[in-house]
Amino acid sequence: MTSFPTHSATVDPVLPFITPPYTNESLFLPRRSRHVPPEVWQIFPTDIPEHWHEFAKDKGYEIVRRVRDKNHIVLECQTCGGMTAHKVYTLRSTKPECATCQYDRTIETAKAARLIFLGYHPTNRHLGVFRAPCGHELIRQFEFVERCARGDACPRCEACHAAKEQEEATTRGWNLIGPDPQNDPSYRLYRHICGQEQRVARANMQTGRFCCEECGEGWSSAPSYIYAMRFVFPDGTQVVKLGFSRDPQSRLHYQLKRSAGAKSAGTNSSEIDGDLLRQVPMQSGHLALCVEKRLHAEIKRTYPGAALPVERFDTWLRVKSEIYVAELEPVILAMLRRLHGDARDLD
Repeated sequence: MTSFPTHSATVDPVLPFITPPYTNESLFLPRRSRHVPPEVWQIFPTDIPEHWHEFAKDKGYEIVRRVRDKNHIVLECQTCGGMTAHKVYTLRSTKPECATCQYDRTIETAKAARLIFLGYHPTNRHLGVFRAPCGHELIRQFEFVERCARGDACPRCEACHAAKEQEEATTRGWNLIGPDPQNDPSYRLYRHICGQEQRVARANMQTGRFCCEECGEGWSSAPSYIYAMRFVFPDGTQVVKLGFSRDPQSRLHYQLKRSAGAKSAGTNSSEIDGDLLRQVPMQSGHLALCVEKRLHAEIKRTYPGAALPVERFDTWLRVKSEIYVAELEPVILAMLRRLHGDARDLD
């Protein structure tokens, strides 16, 4: 489907605990000891000096036993009850970190980010392996997952995102090959059904505002449409637009609407409603342009006050003219019905 490099999991996650052969309890291990196999963590049969117990108690632990060798002990956390293996030197020189508490925090943080924590990366301590809601496994930095849990970021699944981009391309007769060879993050490399490969901005692939450099037609020669659209602004104002476009749906959803309230601070930021009322096919963009001009001229002669001044709609639409009052909608639709019957003779 695509040759995109992804951050989907390709490694086996490492769990921070083992089950020693002498017990059914989980023994958590420090990061640098997770490569040591379970059979190594045997009980080391040597007495524990009394003052070690005082060290442990002062730092929130109880010493359970000595394990592996003379340098390692098992500490039971007085907060969570979990057991973690540590070096004696760590207990004496600093406050050991409870791996059980850390593991529980990581699980809860992942849950807040709508992820499931599966384990640690085997070679990079900054990375974890997670399962996304879609079911795919992701490798992410723990710091990034914390930002997701706070709502400052979103853990996007590359596999699902690549499938979405491929679907966008397929809709327009293209196949997604991979990332842009010039490393522009806004572009992708696509292959057309005719075999042509070219760089296309993803936004243009979504909207259809481009053509194949091998077999594509420019707007003037490509088939086009005369359309009528209705818009309802957040303040309740309703208007109608008459125009032409090679892809009216793309024009409606991607080109005409401004970001709500973008040109006016404090403006109601509700969504703008828009509907494609009717479209009439034209043999070429040049023909559509000529017909559109003729229709606007007819409206201007017959309904001279129907066009709205630009300040009435500039906040909401990316056009400067040819927006009419709502009362003109039935008139424009009647013109398009008449045009539909005459379209074959217009050239």
